[in-house]
Amino acid sequence: MTTAWKIIWPKKLNWTSMDNKEYIVVTGAAGFIGSDLVGYLNQQGYTNLILVDEFGHADKAPNLKGKKYAVEVERESFFDWLKEHRPVVSGVFHIGARTDTTEFDYSVHERLNVEYSKKIWAYCVEHQVPLVYASSAATYGAGENGYDDRHDVVASLKPLNAYGISKNEFDKWALEQAGRTSGQGQADSQPPFWAGLKFFNVYGPGEYHKGRMASVIFHSFHQIRKDGVVKLFKSHRPDFKDGQQLRDFVYVKDVIKVCYWLMENRPVSGLYNLGTGIARSFEDLVNATYGGLDLPSNIQYVDMPEDIRDKYQYFTQANMDKLRQAGYGDAFYTLEAGVDDYVRNYLAKGAYYE
Repeated sequence: MTTAWKIIWPKKLNWTSMDNKEYIVVTGAAGFIGSDLVGYLNQQGYTNLILVDEFGHADKAPNLKGKKYAVEVERESFFDWLKEHRPVVSGVFHIGARTDTTEFDYSVHERLNVEYSKKIWAYCVEHQVPLVYASSAATYGAGENGYDDRHDVVASLKPLNAYGISKNEFDKWALEQAGRTSGQGQADSQPPFWAGLKFFNVYGPGEYHKGRMASVIFHSFHQIRKDGVVKLFKSHRPDFKDGQQLRDFVYVKDVIKVCYWLMENRPVSGLYNLGTGIARSFEDLVNATYGGLDLPSNIQYVDMPEDIRDKYQYFTQANMDKLRQAGYGDAFYTLEAGVDDYVRNYLAKGAYYE
């Protein structure tokens, strides 16, 4: 039986020194999902946060404006910092990663997404700290093996890019560690609880800095404001019409709620899909964006860049049965509701998640 997170983690405190109090680590804390998670933790009363990221990027600084936390630690010095300060850590959200799917140098992804994650895992094992980390639906590749978050299919998955490969390599390694046992039959090389979340297409506030890698909604909003028309990629497969490529789009507000719920409730450790379970077309997505601006749709189709054409996912849809069976019962935002909230309350106002 596990102890509820809200019981073991002190609330409503803002410690500024390592003083034997309990802390929560969030990596990638200045980025899109990480900064929104920090805001959500603040809403739940937690300010005893250790934030890890590269904090020298001015374009990410607004993501943390107004948020409360104890300390910022640079990513490259984090493990040395832990040895020096020895904070009492009650949970780690490892959200940080190199997420650029157009970065084809695998060594970059291997260092940041595999080797660094192994060090996070090792720390959590040594100090018996529960871990929630970000995997990706990019691990599923073209979907030849479906989109089920079963552990027995992970070794067979064929990601389409270096980013997806790195995420799948760490998932495989994590499962190997979880399968190692002591003489008493208990796994002795895994955290007391861990969850690897296969994020599907996440959108929402806090992605202003992401450039080319920002969501289609973000780019559509700015195209509408600038030119009055949205450009979508043509389909280069005969079984999909232009604009009918399908993805499982999930609002970041749902993503951070699930992260929190898993850490608080700690069901069975393992990999979990995190989408809505419903695939929608890019045309639907753009129509919803226009709807958030109270404008009629105007879509133009353009050729997909050749450098991503053979690595493009035409269909993704999360099987969400495992998370539901674990006990998560909250409804997810519909595409229309999520996009409308994002466009009206954030993009149109230049606002950030607080």
